[in-house]
Amino acid sequence: MKSRKLVQLVPEKDCCEKLRGDATTQDFGKNGICRTVLHLQVVSGQKGEPDVGTGFWGLDQLDHLNQDNQKLMRLEIPFTAILLSMTITAWAQFDPKGPEPLPAIRGTLFLHGGGAVSPEMRSIFTQLAGGKEARIVVIPTADASDPLDQKKIDVWLQAEPKTVEFLHAESRDEVERSNLDELLANATGVWFSGGKQSTLVKVYANTKVEEGILRVLERGGIVGGTSAGTAIASKVMLVNNDFQTGFDFLPGCLVDQHFLVRNRSDRLRRAVAAHPDLVGFGIDERTALIVRGRHLDVVGESDVVVMLAASSQRPERTDILKPGMRADLIALRRAAQSRQSAPFPAKQVLVPTVPNGSLLIAGGGPLPDEALRQFVELAGGKDARIVYVPCEEAKTIESEPGMVRVLRNAGAGKVDWIHTKDRSLANDPVFTSKLIDATGIWFGGGRQWNFVDSYLNTETHRLMHLVLERGGVIGGSSAGASIQGDYMPRGDPMGNTEMMAEGYERGMGFLTGVAIDQHFTQRNRFPDMQLLKRTFPQLLGIGIDEGTCMIVKKGQAEVIGPGQVAFFDRPEGSGSIQEHTSVVAGQVYDLERRVRVEARIK
Repeated sequence: MKSRKLVQLVPEKDCCEKLRGDATTQDFGKNGICRTVLHLQVVSGQKGEPDVGTGFWGLDQLDHLNQDNQKLMRLEIPFTAILLSMTITAWAQFDPKGPEPLPAIRGTLFLHGGGAVSPEMRSIFTQLAGGKEARIVVIPTADASDPLDQKKIDVWLQAEPKTVEFLHAESRDEVERSNLDELLANATGVWFSGGKQSTLVKVYANTKVEEGILRVLERGGIVGGTSAGTAIASKVMLVNNDFQTGFDFLPGCLVDQHFLVRNRSDRLRRAVAAHPDLVGFGIDERTALIVRGRHLDVVGESDVVVMLAASSQRPERTDILKPGMRADLIALRRAAQSRQSAPFPAKQVLVPTVPNGSLLIAGGGPLPDEALRQFVELAGGKDARIVYVPCEEAKTIESEPGMVRVLRNAGAGKVDWIHTKDRSLANDPVFTSKLIDATGIWFGGGRQWNFVDSYLNTETHRLMHLVLERGGVIGGSSAGASIQGDYMPRGDPMGNTEMMAEGYERGMGFLTGVAIDQHFTQRNRFPDMQLLKRTFPQLLGIGIDEGTCMIVKKGQAEVIGPGQVAFFDRPEGSGSIQEHTSVVAGQVYDLERRVRVEARIK
């Protein structure tokens, strides 16, 4: 495996006069920090004799592993960052130990915040359950006063479902002795009435009734409730100011109800602070949060409040979802997870470089013939083995994408393609086999978050990096351009107008220290890049025009096409972040020195 140059951190103390490293293997920290295992030679100024060993290189400590006794010792040494020539192996954006994102939910959840459930709300629930073919099962157990009151059935009959039935038990023993779960066999909707959520958990949790409810969701049905029937949806369940275990219909989240009417903001704030990896939802009365797949929709008379706990790098986040608004569940859960990881992007300035292989990064629109020709040539021409990766939200693609034919017509010897929305498949040896000997990869256009959902930190991602390591080429246009940097702009699944979308900021990291935007001049995206530079001045912002691309080798980027590539390269504190360097066809930009040069890449 080849290596790349990074900043070396050298001890300030005189006892370590020289630190020399030669990378061999790599350890990826659980918080997303890429820590590299080094063979280190430390020459002590006090003893004058070398002490040779291996250890982890980090920002604030050196974990030193003595080769003689194999005991791990931690040396607490203050470090000062010094630019030295130190070679290590580092894929800044590949972290197989990073948190695995939670998938979209199966079926639909209808979480009502309490208060009166209007006929309109029951009608929406019934329509989602199948309309006139809906088979609704009502579970009234939380209401101790009169759980089997016929009125609880009559109000649902007004919505004209096919059937409405009660499912009720007084105890867990009754559930186990009965065949109540059979009522759920053909149900398309399950509704929990309000009352005491602890009663619902006490009677039904971890029973065959709960299993039956989960099967309703698995086959595409709907599960909902009001007040207590909403509180049980999350595994961490709020009961007064305490936590109990709920049903976990909505993984990665924490749900509160009667939210604004009962002024429960502080309660939810304390809850997410105690469980910072969870997304908090506060649902007000006469309001419902509908969860379908990855989409969150609000209906009713009031608001849904979304909370993310503060972290070392970000303040507490509160979003207000009003009726008619939509949000993305996976993005919010990714945001909560990322807040528990190492700060991103890295605070230090990283030198963008491609030590091995090449990158071709295009700004969308028609691809210049010269760019396509060079891509195929860099991949090996007639001996090229290229894998095309389309950017699609669809779970499957039935027919061969047109770009495969374009690459073949451009002279590539062999062109294949891969696509999945299943991350387990992206780790499967059969699926990844096409990348084993690939000499080139091309990423298609679309919405770049699709690439992140499918491949980030999977075996597919690792093999993509290996294509570069063995001298191959990676290319892409539009979304396929933005995905190549370590910081990914416009990752919001709800639209492409948000430049910085928490939870979808990490790209594939083929080029570190950069944020790449596309369709740049055509869509007047200069202000967006200026905003990103104000937020993350350590990054090199790159804006590529349509029909234009840059080829990156080592630390230089050559421009091809009729437009320009704008490099937002002013460092922090310069007072000129709005300025940029414009590079056009035939010119080269030095990524390390951050200057335009005229010499072509050799």
